[in-house]
Amino acid sequence: MRYFGKLLLIIAAGTLHAAEVDHVLVKKSERQLLLMSGTEVVKSYPISLGEQPVGHKQREGDEKTPEGQYVLDWRNPDSRFYKSIRISYPNDADELRARRNNQSPGGDIFIHGLPNGLSRLARAFKGRNWTDGCIAVNNNDHMEEIWQLVKDGTKITIRP
Repeated sequence: MRYFGKLLLIIAAGTLHAAEVDHVLVKKSERQLLLMSGTEVVKSYPISLGEQPVGHKQREGDEKTPEGQYVLDWRNPDSRFYKSIRISYPNDADELRARRNNQSPGGDIFIHGLPNGLSRLARAFKGRNWTDGCIAVNNNDHMEEIWQLVKDGTKITIRP
């Protein structure tokens, strides 16, 4: 597989075709982030989650990664991590649930790479849930691919 701009070229069984990433799927229990073109998985990456990975984010500070339907709506090339793409958490249901419990739902949930300056320690992050609720790709080359292939406005589904 090779990517050019926003298209991913897939070589399978001797054929070559272009696939545009139109959806991101995160499977928390499998610790996988999948780039999708329709129903086809075009690329898969291992990930780390919040330090409390089981269950849907309920409130600010619970260190859980949200579950549900969101949009990747903004990117930050100057993040304190190697690039970051914002997930539109909280949605209306998240806001309502938190308000009913007299709590803040939190926010600032991103897909991002490793903390800046620590890429040489990538092995230390692998297999660990170390974020405050974000989805971390523990290889900055992987984050670079995601950055190139996923455009703002792409839908993301985060499953348990």
